[in-house]
Amino acid sequence: MALERLHDAGFEIALVLTQPDRPAGRGLKLQPSPVRQFALEHGLPVGQPRSLRLDGKYPEEAAAAKAAIERARADVMVVAAYGLILPQWVLDVPRLGCLNIHASLLPRWRGAAPIHRAVEAGDRETGVTIMQMDAGLDTGDMLLAARVPIDAHDTTGTVHDKLAALGGELVVRALKLAAEGGLEPVRQPAAGATYARKVDKAEAVVDWSQPAEVIDRRIRAFDPVPGASTALAGEPVKLWRAELVDAAGSEGAPGRVVAASPSGIDVRCGDGALRITQLQRAGGKRLAAADFLRGFDVQAGMNFGPST
Repeated sequence: MALERLHDAGFEIALVLTQPDRPAGRGLKLQPSPVRQFALEHGLPVGQPRSLRLDGKYPEEAAAAKAAIERARADVMVVAAYGLILPQWVLDVPRLGCLNIHASLLPRWRGAAPIHRAVEAGDRETGVTIMQMDAGLDTGDMLLAARVPIDAHDTTGTVHDKLAALGGELVVRALKLAAEGGLEPVRQPAAGATYARKVDKAEAVVDWSQPAEVIDRRIRAFDPVPGASTALAGEPVKLWRAELVDAAGSEGAPGRVVAASPSGIDVRCGDGALRITQLQRAGGKRLAAADFLRGFDVQAGMNFGPST
């Protein structure tokens, strides 16, 4: 967590802003974010406005946040996956502006879901860019960047964890350089800019007519949220792990089960075949294929997705 790294590095943290508590778990009880928990445990002032727009839906909360930000008199504001758009007045308050820890190598994958889209697209690498925020959508000057590989079995979750650790290290370095006047802003090039649109739950439904390689990437891209979904013999299931297999002998329409064994369920795709190695029934837990098959009698000739 970037907040923890900044705290451990000895920076004075005048104010923490995070998202409001959200319902979670079976009882849907309100749960504070890890950021709020850390702030409270370390005696840091924390606010949870639902909006920062003074002319928006929650003007009183925005006005209270504005007053708190101005009282903090911070030299710089660090932003990491905050989830709210920062109005211009926020960008103007800190003396050194707002620095964003962005989870991609800008200008590739500007927008809300850079990790999902990098995994889905089959990118071989990604990284973190420390960016000077401006009024555009992730268009500000680049201050520091570092790269990490995306491995063949990486998911959005595993890449997120790599980048979270890297982002904390990089923003500490950026602030130390800023204190010494050593940051050198670099304008983002127009070439290579791509947009990482927000993930819609509907797009996580598996289209078995796509090539096996594409489906595999999408399964990994939608892990842990929202999870690649399909149906097996009419029952909804989620797919969490898969691997490419030899398509020889895999006849039938896309989505047709070719074979089922403890090592996985082989499924015909639009091009090639995929072995599903981890699945989840509605209301159940993620299970390895061998455990899944003990409770679900899967046979060759059955179908994933709509009946054909």
